[in-house]
Amino acid sequence: MILEYYRPETLEKALLLLSNQTPKTVPLGGGTVLNAPSPEDYAVVDLQALGWDVIEQRGRELRIGATASLQMILDHGAIQPALRKAIQQEAAYNLRQSGTAAGGLVSGGGRSPYLSMMLAMDADLVWQPNDAVVPLGEFLPLRGGLWPGAVISEIRINAQIQAAFHFIARSLADKPVMIGAAARWPSGRTRLVLGGYGKAPITILDGEANQGVLDGAETAYLTAGDQWASAEYRSEMARVLAQRCLEEFE
Repeated sequence: MILEYYRPETLEKALLLLSNQTPKTVPLGGGTVLNAPSPEDYAVVDLQALGWDVIEQRGRELRIGATASLQMILDHGAIQPALRKAIQQEAAYNLRQSGTAAGGLVSGGGRSPYLSMMLAMDADLVWQPNDAVVPLGEFLPLRGGLWPGAVISEIRINAQIQAAFHFIARSLADKPVMIGAAARWPSGRTRLVLGGYGKAPITILDGEANQGVLDGAETAYLTAGDQWASAEYRSEMARVLAQRCLEEFE
């Protein structure tokens, strides 16, 4: 339950509030997660007045403000069709209007199309204070911790890499039970990410594509069974989706 609500107009004030640990104080973007009923008590710092809802392209880099909505990203002309497809699958229109760029990365689980695609594209998170840059892949294992006095202000992705996104879901309205997301740089570097299970998507490949990557994809989901799909099915589809993604780069 939200005990205290703040809406600072300066970064300095926001960081000061976020340094409070009693009660636990967390940043609030679109509120799609924090406004939901919860047994936990906390204070929230609304970031909407900080002007972090801007998306701009600087050379090859697309800089996405932390409080830009998913719909704003979807509507931006510089994003890859694969990222657009992933955001469309992430949530319906109303939730895309309120869900934020940073919020989706902080709260997204293994079945999140948006998180899977951004991980495949090796997105960077820019933290305040001091504009510290942390790759999304390094941040994901640490999401359960507290970050007093710090906040994500921006996400950066390469707008000129190739990207591929495929998924399997029971219906178009459901979160996928299997996700394949991939990106390839002009240098030949390839990142392949699989999602659809667990707390976060997993990176299967980061480097040159090789003959063993499909076997690796299949092996990664050998025990990934739950109420939505069996491990056997996920393992088989992991190989299929990995192959579909990589074939788009041939």
